[in-house]
Amino acid sequence: MQPRISFITLGVRDLGRAIAFYRDGLGLETDTKYEGVAFIPMGSVRLSLYPLDDLAKDAGLLPQENAPSLPFPGFTIAHNVRTPEEVAGVIEAAIAAGGTLVKAAQNADWGGVSGYFRDPDGFLWEVAWNPHFALD
Repeated sequence: MQPRISFITLGVRDLGRAIAFYRDGLGLETDTKYEGVAFIPMGSVRLSLYPLDDLAKDAGLLPQENAPSLPFPGFTIAHNVRTPEEVAGVIEAAIAAGGTLVKAAQNADWGGVSGYFRDPDGFLWEVAWNPHFALD
């Protein structure tokens, strides 16, 4: 197997709300030409938004409509920015679009700036500026 991630798919409870959050709220380019799914280019990876119950069904699992959400899902999605000031700006845009503040932008013990928000479906995003990790 070659090491490659092509898509990260988020199972969302309301596809229209998720599209509005990422496209209108965060200003991300969103491809909605295929019915029932949206794709967002994220560098060499695409983030896909797919209805939660349909995603469970596709994987051969039971629908999740009544499943309680976990306080911490065991992973985060990280978005690195080019300047320390951008961290707070991205988090503020996410909150204005309907996200929830988890941790305000602050200096991190590893030398950068980091903060967290949850999208409307509860997915945890870290926004970070890392002086040790240059962006292209």
